[in-house]
Order: sequence, then structure tokens, then C-alpha cells
Amino acid sequence: MRFGYFLIIIVLSSAALAQNPYVPKILPMRERARVIDHWMQHRVDTVLPKVMRRSGIDMWILISREYNEDPVLKTFLPSTWQTARRLTILVAYDPGEGKKLETFAMARYGVGKVFKKAWDKEKEPDQWKALAEMIVAKNPKKIGVNRSPDFALGDGISSSHYDRLVEVLPENMKDRVTNAQNVAIGWLETRSEPEMAVYPHIVRIAKQIIAEGFSEKVIHPGITTTDDVVWWYRDRIRELSLTTWFHPSVSIQRKDPESFEHLRAFSDRPENQVILPGDLLHVDFGITYLRLNTDTQQHAYVLKPGEKDAPSYLKEAFKRGNRVQDILTSNFKRLRSGNEILSRSLAQCKAERIKCSIYTHPIGMHGHAAGTTIGLWDQQGGVPIQGDYPLYEDTAHSIELNAATYIKEWDKEIRIMLEEDAFFDGENVRYIDGRQTELMVIPRPLPPNN
Repeated sequence: MRFGYFLIIIVLSSAALAQNPYVPKILPMRERARVIDHWMQHRVDTVLPKVMRRSGIDMWILISREYNEDPVLKTFLPSTWQTARRLTILVAYDPGEGKKLETFAMARYGVGKVFKKAWDKEKEPDQWKALAEMIVAKNPKKIGVNRSPDFALGDGISSSHYDRLVEVLPENMKDRVTNAQNVAIGWLETRSEPEMAVYPHIVRIAKQIIAEGFSEKVIHPGITTTDDVVWWYRDRIRELSLTTWFHPSVSIQRKDPESFEHLRAFSDRPENQVILPGDLLHVDFGITYLRLNTDTQQHAYVLKPGEKDAPSYLKEAFKRGNRVQDILTSNFKRLRSGNEILSRSLAQCKAERIKCSIYTHPIGMHGHAAGTTIGLWDQQGGVPIQGDYPLYEDTAHSIELNAATYIKEWDKEIRIMLEEDAFFDGENVRYIDGRQTELMVIPRPLPPNN
């Protein structure tokens, strides 16, 4: 297992011969498949037993039909599967501490190398009856299914499948069926050691694409529009054989009467604005690679003629954004709820006279991923239920927030809107690939002539 792990790191660290120097090595599809399948086996061996035992569930059943997949079941599919096949039923059974999990596919096919085929249709034509016989034979204390009124990613079983499962169970087992919400969230939110060895590389790719787009290679002040940059990002992502989980956005703050408000920032921003010297640009951008996602917001300043750097007042505003990041991450404590982290952080910002808003979310197998929610832009008093969920170790989070500063020179308030992906190991928070601490400038300064 360790040999395979280090082999992956060597492959990912090898030099790219024919790729753009702005962007780190990106694996061809065949090598990606090897990495994904290796991670899957490692996660089932290490992550799954932990979260099942933590939740007190000794049998976890995932049921999906082709094209109507439970979002959690999709994360168990091998690299060469795009969807479930027919009716796909996966079973993970924990025989007890010190024993290895047993994993089965109660389906016509084995599901990769992890879930072994356990249904012989010739011996038992009824797939549901075969499932019930397996459950009776294993005699679990709690049978977990992905049914949750509060967490979308933990609510993947359809009503018809739930009803059918309960129907085929013997009477003395029906009351053992329970909500596996915490198993689903734990599985999705927990990052493994091999994943975290590679995640910095993935975040670096995303940041290098951002930097490339926020440069004179793409932006010609007075001609290029924000929409031009957005669609350049979309094309660049596809050109690199990557995908994105959301449409990027590029917006402008400048010396004009327009004021910041969250609806404008998230869904009502002007499109196709021409980028001009003196503009403060903002991008919200993410990619999906090796089944992991990124989510980053950064800023750049467009130099005016004669300028060599961003104005000091914008630099000071940017520092306030970094300070809010520091305040928030200093309040990350294992098992502390997202709501408590939020309230402590907002109180500390207030004490330091920083006007801020915090809306941080987990990141990983999904963009807005499973785990605790630390504020929403329109719920700064806390988020019921999702914000009450505790913070666990080995989890990744998009540290998303903004800090407001009144700019006298512009006679208006601006927002420094930042988002950086970070990892919490149970004691400390580290940015997965660092964080932006200075404004990018467009164009980049040239080296001095000798």
C-alpha cells in the first residue's frame, strides 16, 4: 500500500514536457484512473471503518439506479464507471473492532475491485430477496441508509428504494433501519493521507489558471471585458482536460457610485463590463480533478499609466481580509460547531473594528461539500442544523469571507472577498497551497534592464 502511495506522488511530481509552463503537471486519463482507484481502496480500508464506528452503524447500504445515483454512491464507483448500472446496491458491513470491513455489490456486476459481486441471479432471481438474506445472515445491530431531512448529500436513497428495503426485511429487523447521515457526511468530508499529498498540486493548478487569466496574456485594459475573461477561463479549463463544478465569475470594484451588496456579488453582477486601468478585479473560480474540487477567490489590480504597484489604500484593505482569515482559522477547534466558530470569529472581528462577513464551507468530493457550515452570507447569526454539526479532524474547508473597508479616495466602501482552500488536521489549519497575501497587478512588472 505504501509503495503504491509513493508511486503516485512520483508520477504527479514528474516534469511535464509539453504542457504550458503556467500550469503544473496534469495526468492523462489512464493515470488519473489508477490514482482514483488506489485512493478508493485506501479510503475504504482506513476512512470508512472510522466513520461507521464513530456513528454506531455496523451495516451501511447504498442503493441507486442508473442515472439516478445517490451522490455518495457515485463516490464509490470505480474510475471507469460514469454511472451506476441497472439497480446497484452496495453493502459495507463491520464485523467488529480489529476486523476488516466486508464490502459487497448486491448487483449483477462487481463494482470495481472494492465491492465484490454477491448476487447470483441464477440461484436467486429476486435481487431484493437476496439482499434481505444477506442482511439476515450478517445480523447487524443498525442498518444505515442515506436518508436525511437536513443534509442533501446524506439524503440519497429514493423513497421507493427505502420502502422496498423495509418491505423485504423480516419484522424483527425493520426497526434496525436508521439514518446513516453521519456516515455519509463522515465518508465525504474526511480526507485521506494520499489525497492530501496530492491536493496541494490540484489547488496549485487552479491558482495558476487564475493567475494566467489575470495577466496581460488575457486582459487588454480598455478592450477586454469581464465576460471575456470568464469564458477564457472556461475554455482554458477544457483545454487542459479538466472540468469545473461551477461557472467562474469576474467582477469589478472601481471609483464609481456602485456599492457592494451580496445579491449583486452572487447573482446580480453586471456582465460584460470593460476592464479599465485602476480597476480592482475579483475572480471566483474552481476546478474538478481526480474527483477533488477547488474553490478560490482572489483579487488583481489593473495598473494606471505610470503606476508600478497597487495603491496603498487597496493594499491596506487587502490586509484586513487576510486578518479575518487569521481570526477565523484561529477558532477552528475539534468538535466545535460551525455556529460557535462563526460567533467567536465575528465577535473577534467586531472587537478589532473589522466589518466582515463569513460564509465558509467544506470542500472535497463536492464543491459545497459535506461537513459543518460556518455561516452563510445571509445567515450571519448561525445556520441551524448544518452549522450545529461538529468540526472533525482531517477535513478540508474553503475559507470564504469578506472584509469591508471605506476607501476615502473612492468615496465608497469596498469588499475584499477572499476564498482559499485549507486543511484542518485536528489541531492546526494550513492552507493547502498557501493563500494570496498581495494583490496581483496587471500587467506584471518587467524585470529591470541591465
